[in-house]
Amino acid sequence: QVQLVESGGGLVQAGGSLRLSCAASGSIFSINAMGWYRQAPGKQRELVARITSGDNTNYADSVKGRFTISGDNAKNTVYLQMNSLKPEDTAVYYCNAAVPGFRESWGQGTQVTVSS
Repeated sequence: QVQLVESGGGLVQAGGSLRLSCAASGSIFSINAMGWYRQAPGKQRELVARITSGDNTNYADSVKGRFTISGDNAKNTVYLQMNSLKPEDTAVYYCNAAVPGFRESWGQGTQVTVSS
């Protein structure tokens, strides 16, 4: 009963920026954490950034200093601001949510493509 809707993916040049959004909906009374993962072709899915309900954040080393995760608790929405994008950032980005009482939820993914 938890739905995650992602938006904001697209095609950008290296050095450009994108902002991803993920809105959680359903019978949600609280969310422990939300995060962004990505999976490139031929590679395993990896954590990009995560934020807790207390606004604690963590990032993959590869995106530190370039990406920023933030949340809007009232809207059950998280954002991923991606700056200084590199071709190696190209991947499908998935939203994840840890909601008490539900199995871990995933969005459908949004494609981010960074050209050289």
